[in-house]
Amino acid sequence: MTNSFTDYKNSDVFLIIGANPAENHPQVMRFIGMAREKRGAKVIVVDPRFTKTASKADIYAPIRPGTDIAFLYGIINYALENNLYFHDYVVNYTNASYLISPDYSFNDGVFSGLVEKDGVLSYDTKSWQYQMDGDSIRKDPTLQNPNCVFQILKRHAARYDIKTVCKITGTPEDVFRKVCELYCSTGKPDKAGNLIYAMGITQHSYGSQNVRATAILQLLLGNIGIAGGGVNAQRGESNVQGSTDQAMLYHYLPGYNPMFNAAAHPTLKDYIEKETPKTSYWSNRPKFIISMLKAWFGEKATKENDFCFDWVPKHTGKDHSHMAIFQAMAEGKIKGFFAWGQNPAVGGPLASAERKAFENLDWMVVVDLFETETAAFWKRPGANPADIKTEVFLLPTAFSYEKEGTVANSSRWIQWRWKAVEPPGQAKSDLWIADRLMKAIRKEYQAGGKFPEPILNMVWNYDTPGHDEPDITKVAREMNGYMVADGTLLDSFAKLKDDGSTACGIWIYAGYMYVDPQLKVPASQRRSREDKSGLGIFPKWAFAWPANRRIVYNRNSCDPSGRPWDPNRMLVSWDGTQWITNDVPDFTFKDANTGAFIPPEVSAANSFIMNVEGQGRLFAPTGMKDGPLPEHYEPVESPVKNILSKQQNNPVAARYRGVFAKVAQPGTAEFPYIATTHRLVEHYQSGAVTRCCPTLTELMPEMFVTISPGLAAKLGIQPGDTVVVVSARGEIKCKANVMPIVKPLKVNGSETEIVCLPWHWGYQGLAPGSTANDLTPAVGDPNTMIPEYKAFLCNIRKA
Repeated sequence: MTNSFTDYKNSDVFLIIGANPAENHPQVMRFIGMAREKRGAKVIVVDPRFTKTASKADIYAPIRPGTDIAFLYGIINYALENNLYFHDYVVNYTNASYLISPDYSFNDGVFSGLVEKDGVLSYDTKSWQYQMDGDSIRKDPTLQNPNCVFQILKRHAARYDIKTVCKITGTPEDVFRKVCELYCSTGKPDKAGNLIYAMGITQHSYGSQNVRATAILQLLLGNIGIAGGGVNAQRGESNVQGSTDQAMLYHYLPGYNPMFNAAAHPTLKDYIEKETPKTSYWSNRPKFIISMLKAWFGEKATKENDFCFDWVPKHTGKDHSHMAIFQAMAEGKIKGFFAWGQNPAVGGPLASAERKAFENLDWMVVVDLFETETAAFWKRPGANPADIKTEVFLLPTAFSYEKEGTVANSSRWIQWRWKAVEPPGQAKSDLWIADRLMKAIRKEYQAGGKFPEPILNMVWNYDTPGHDEPDITKVAREMNGYMVADGTLLDSFAKLKDDGSTACGIWIYAGYMYVDPQLKVPASQRRSREDKSGLGIFPKWAFAWPANRRIVYNRNSCDPSGRPWDPNRMLVSWDGTQWITNDVPDFTFKDANTGAFIPPEVSAANSFIMNVEGQGRLFAPTGMKDGPLPEHYEPVESPVKNILSKQQNNPVAARYRGVFAKVAQPGTAEFPYIATTHRLVEHYQSGAVTRCCPTLTELMPEMFVTISPGLAAKLGIQPGDTVVVVSARGEIKCKANVMPIVKPLKVNGSETEIVCLPWHWGYQGLAPGSTANDLTPAVGDPNTMIPEYKAFLCNIRKA
């Protein structure tokens, strides 16, 4: 999320693809409405369904699920072919001019470097690298060299002409042309295009490349770093941003630092040398890591013992994602499992197999508000509890209104929430539960153990005398960071050191608990509506990480000389002697020692401060496992062949063994229809909360599948009929919702039907129903291992 919800009022054109904010992010629609009312902003919605958001669109473009890369490349190609890209921005702020190795190639859907080892395909990225002159990257500012990024991208995108794109996506050509014309109109200094996406983009076997395609489009049009622009992910929960910040993903440490690896990082010195780039702000990684270790282990962490680096568990280098965990569980390799605020019995891909895998556990702990399907897997329909040995512990927890603490929302705003009411019965806060578990584990280790030192010596000092609940402000202060000598809170991550003199649990949050001398409250508790810019910055409302910066990469809102591309939407500006700022600069604008302003030509060469090149990546020589550029592949289950190349699917997509390997073959007559999952405004996530709420279950009481009137007539199905939906993995029963909000699309000349399934139902709660994810495949993106929920094959019949 580069921008913020409050910034949306500055947008001229919205491209909403793979998202439905009217139902899933209603506050987003509020600010979109402001832009329409005040600026005359236009809205483009790209979705397989005519959603509530689409009903408010100026252009609605239907799309076949799983073809977003083709759609986005079509717009990219239109911009390049018609000279509608923002040339000065592209030349100065992207790697368009960089020369790529002459060994790089792309042939018939495969990038150079594809190798096979032990039956597994992967890419060797040597041929994707920049050409070098010593330590300098070779460039061609004219963008004419055939090996420069711009020409490589132009050749790659040229295959995505309007006719080809529409054959792939099913989008009518006249509609797609209107989308291209309108959105490419933002590639000008005085226009701002806002690209909004959500799970409809990410939940694919090439989801990361879908996101890359959105970034490439926005870079070409000059829409990154400007007010009203950006690539803006709408999060599925109020604190999804916070959970990823705090390293919920297995390969990260807090603040998006790579996890310690047992083979690659035997010592702290190895980690620092291998994971610290010479350029970009990540060159400060040693400060982030050592301060984190000091926060974790306090006075025990010293320079002499590598700040207790050896005490931290190390990554094996293997896949430890959700699907890999359940594969191992099904194979009997995992004996204990915590389901903390999640409900994989409903939310996981091929959920029926995940519920079955629970039977191989010795024990499972579920921490949740209600007895979810996960907690009750042993009494699911068709199961015999007497045959299941797993011991299940349900720990009742408090809801968000029943506990205190911060959340980090989609705008990266960290906001403090105060407790509204006490939790009922024996329910306790998550912090209380974690605190008691840690104390119990520590007590056991006091009697001995194979490796007690980390447990016994970890900083765990959150008690408050006379109170049962741990002091959450002590946790917050530890995450914020402080001076080890006197405990003084840090106001910025720029104060972090690599010598052990600072402690900070998560570097990007440094400053969020700092007390503003004027407002006299911690930054996350600020509620000032002051906004002198008029751009919706609100710098004293909550705290935006990093450094209270509201719009990241904002150096790109100016030309190289520091003049704003659009003076009416000024974020930062050079007046000849100093920087004038409406937002916290996302570049080095002052000398750290003297405080003198640094002239704009210096920062212009490093406008994307977190990239080692200092510039935006149209072509990614590193960081992606499946190619330096996005490429259209068919979903793992597809009714058609890939018309762009012989490579049907992403060659390095994440696949799994055993029951989780079940997929339908392309074009099979047994499963002729494309299925996709979606959400509803009346229900939330797996429905664990909302299906226990009488008013919401009354509003939306039954699981259903939406099909087109034409398909219903063909199958003899009436609205409200009970139907059976079948995939290669199983079948479910639900009600038929016959609506023209979903229509067949013409894909490469053939009519293709789409069916849509909400995923909020399970067998618990006040309104039980079939689980859509009993049908979804366990395949995923090779970079993140996110499952391909949004495009698979099915059949449907009247029950």
